[in-house]
Amino acid sequence: MPTYILLSSLNPGGLETLKERPDRLKEVNQELERMGAKIKEQYAVLGPFDFVTILEAPDNETVAKISVGMGARGTVRIQTLAAIPVESFIESLR
Repeated sequence: MPTYILLSSLNPGGLETLKERPDRLKEVNQELERMGAKIKEQYAVLGPFDFVTILEAPDNETVAKISVGMGARGTVRIQTLAAIPVESFIESLR
């Protein structure tokens, strides 16, 4: 299954929700899985993004639905990257 990287930044409302309900993060992850993704790893990070989520999904359309669905709530901004395993990338160059 293809791998994607989601770079997420919470807005003030999202930060307030997370502060009041830290387990909300796990609830959101369960929603992503119900939308067809499988979360492989997730990190809270310092810098311009708040979270890095590595997930698998069947296709670009599923990930686009996730990004739009989460972003439409107004609490998070997501940048989505399609990831190619290095070995596959090298093979494609041959």
